[in-house]
Amino acid sequence: MSMHWAALLTDVRTDSSSACDTAGIALWALQFTPRVTCSGQAVMLETAQSLRLFGGQAQLHAQVESGAREMGVLFTAWAPTRLAALAFAEAGIADGFAKPLAQMLDLLPFDCLSAVRVHAATLARLGCRTLADVRRLPRGGISRRFDKQLLLALDQAYGLRPEVCPWITLPLNFAARLELPGRVDTACGLLFGARRLLLQMSGWLAARHAGATAFTLRWRHDDMRARTAGEGGDITIRTAEPTQNVDHLCRLLTEHLAQVVLLAPVSDIEILATEVSPMAEKNHSLLQDTL
Repeated sequence: MSMHWAALLTDVRTDSSSACDTAGIALWALQFTPRVTCSGQAVMLETAQSLRLFGGQAQLHAQVESGAREMGVLFTAWAPTRLAALAFAEAGIADGFAKPLAQMLDLLPFDCLSAVRVHAATLARLGCRTLADVRRLPRGGISRRFDKQLLLALDQAYGLRPEVCPWITLPLNFAARLELPGRVDTACGLLFGARRLLLQMSGWLAARHAGATAFTLRWRHDDMRARTAGEGGDITIRTAEPTQNVDHLCRLLTEHLAQVVLLAPVSDIEILATEVSPMAEKNHSLLQDTL
């Protein structure tokens, strides 16, 4: 069976705090497919079996890319293999299906594959600049001179050998925390970070074919707070019926936060799905419900 991979490249390389976002993005991505895995700064989805459920390739790509941008993903690339999608994402190439895979990969600089990049100095001395240059080296010589991961990665990227991935497991309960980039002084200022967490919760709910009837937002005060302010606070939001709709959940949260006065600046927040119910099956799609 042919594969249809997406690689979602995050900004872990330049901001260590976004490492937690990789796990959150993976959780969000489970609404599209149960075949989600992480590697360093990227989250990868194998979506071949989801294409029909989401109305075809164009619609699936549009939904993944739109949601990924809101989740803070820097770049999304698509390809027939996992390592090819990751290499294209590193190179800034979105569509790895535009031409034959080998033709497109051959043009990439060899450092787009991490297993090849670790041997950059030696490969450069051998005159290699692209993946095609590395592939032209005698395989026997590569096996003797380099570790086995180099040939394995090349073969897997080009679809010549199968890939084995550790898939993300859907947790039974949802709780996600976000460290805010700066101290937030007003309750309404918590909305931007809360929406990011609600997107994660919506993906988790969709993967469970469920909707939230209640969720809780917790916040923790900055360590420099006054002693009388306490450690933080929380509010619980209830819905009239089970929903996965992020816009609706954000509207409810906005209404409640308008009544909240923070006793001290907030440094991080957490959202928990406190009450969850099965959603009525309206169709065979995994799309979110709409209002």
